[in-house]
Amino acid sequence: MREIALHIMDIIENGLDAEASLITLSIEEDDEEKILRISIKDNGRGIPDSMLEQITDPFVTTRATRRVGLGLSLFKESAKRCDGEFDICSKQGEGTMVRASFRTDHIDTPPLGDMAGSLTSLIMTHPEVDFVYTHEADGDRFEMDTRQIKKELDDVPIYHPEVMTHVARTIRKFLEGRKAGEQSS
Repeated sequence: MREIALHIMDIIENGLDAEASLITLSIEEDDEEKILRISIKDNGRGIPDSMLEQITDPFVTTRATRRVGLGLSLFKESAKRCDGEFDICSKQGEGTMVRASFRTDHIDTPPLGDMAGSLTSLIMTHPEVDFVYTHEADGDRFEMDTRQIKKELDDVPIYHPEVMTHVARTIRKFLEGRKAGEQSS
């Protein structure tokens, strides 16, 4: 995939397919160490122990609708290709956590991509699910929790266009401020 955000979106979709009601996404950018760390956790059904060791095989999937599952295998290979790491742990009935890291100075590391667009798309299409997004970058921290947003909205649905526009702008503002800080260094 051309963007890490698309990998993230695919992994989150796996959690949604596993009936998760809470998805937690954490991104940490460390310019000094030249590393990007990503953690995606869900409270879905989890992956059976018998499948966990082979879950990153592209010809293994838990879905009955198709016989291949490329999301995890592509994410793993993308991280490994960039001198990063990949790990998945899961417990049936409790959920799954996927972690990956990328060397940011590696020539093959894809750009982070449109996190604002990816997250707002997921929120709009799954308003019943709660999302927590944390992004840390060299001392700067952004956090968004849809549970808090829903509380503040009262009767306005979270997928309302004005709400989603505001959420997307807020995420973009943090990320653009991050990029502006990098360019001035």
